Amino acid sequence: MPSYPVSQPTLATRPRALVIGGSLGGLFTGNLLRHIGWDVDIFERSAHDLDSRGGGIVLQPDVVEVFRRIGVDLNEIDLGVSSVHRTVFQPDGRIRSRQYAPQTQTSWSLIYTTLRSAFADAHYHQGKVLTLVEQDAGTGKVTAHFADGSSEIGDLLIGADGGNSAVRQQFWPNQVATYAGYLAWRGLVPENEMPAIARDALLGDFGFANNTGSHILGYLVPGENNDVRPGHRLYNWVWYRVADPIQLEQIMIDRDGRQRGYSLPEGMLAEHWIEHIYREAQLLLPPGFRAVVEATQQPFAQAIRDLASDQMVAGRVAILGDASAIPRPHTAASTSKAASNAMDLADALLASPADIDAALHAWAPRQIALGQALRRKGTEAGDYLLFHRISITSPA
Repeated sequence: MPSYPVSQPTLATRPRALVIGGSLGGLFTGNLLRHIGWDVDIFERSAHDLDSRGGGIVLQPDVVEVFRRIGVDLNEIDLGVSSVHRTVFQPDGRIRSRQYAPQTQTSWSLIYTTLRSAFADAHYHQGKVLTLVEQDAGTGKVTAHFADGSSEIGDLLIGADGGNSAVRQQFWPNQVATYAGYLAWRGLVPENEMPAIARDALLGDFGFANNTGSHILGYLVPGENNDVRPGHRLYNWVWYRVADPIQLEQIMIDRDGRQRGYSLPEGMLAEHWIEHIYREAQLLLPPGFRAVVEATQQPFAQAIRDLASDQMVAGRVAILGDASAIPRPHTAASTSKAASNAMDLADALLASPADIDAALHAWAPRQIALGQALRRKGTEAGDYLLFHRISITSPA
């Protein structure tokens, strides 16, 4: 556990970080660097608040540790909803296995709003689309240029701008995420709107069901305004389905005719694909999962992609979170990896306060190894669940 300084540096001596991306990775980084004495500004490309995005997340210790380090009172918030068992259903609804495995599920929204409230509003800038990063080797300064004509200068620039990272594309254009051959249909259903057959089968547990080219899971998460009271929660389901690249391209055309690429948000899935999901649910899912999918009014979609960068630092520029490595969701590690990347970065900068370059080069190797290990783990899980392939690899 790092020992953070009791007294902060004066404004005249405080180094400045420019964080590109205002989602979870950027907020983990921004909050942690502020708490070791840095000036930090976050630049988010979206002009709108992000707190309605996404669905459920398995709560991992790294996320809780970030909250603790930045001063979130863990006694004052409910971090999520507990499940008791991991239950696997056969296609006809019979229970294949049931294992006692208590854990906590949270939501993207809860983590985001907690981090956002801890970060200074005046230093969180929306509608800032990065166009170019420049570095001055003589001064060690880095400059971010934005589409609105503005620019910002700092001592360090962190690309936490997701799987399509503009920072990564500029510095490492050959490090490209690749489609894994399947996507995730996703949905959120208010607990009190779940059909009785779904409530009876699924509530209280972390549920799973497999079929040919199909793997679904689900669990309860906090509801609107992070409400964890029974009856006020949401049921979060994620259904992995094999889809070839041509089919994926068609799925990602939203209801307005816009090509979305690899992620299609809630409310934008074309009506004929919603009907497609319902038809496939009848064919492939056990009754409880079938009912909860059919009760979902606005499913959304996410292509499953692989990325594990072998470089993360170029001068005073670094990437982390999904900008550097995209773990498949089976690892339950995307959010926790971003938190781990950010904590390790803060620790490295704290250990070498007078030498940012040394800190970055001490930090990067472990992060690269973590991303590559998660890629191997996620690929093996996905190959087994969706394609029934078993990989034999040597220990990492």
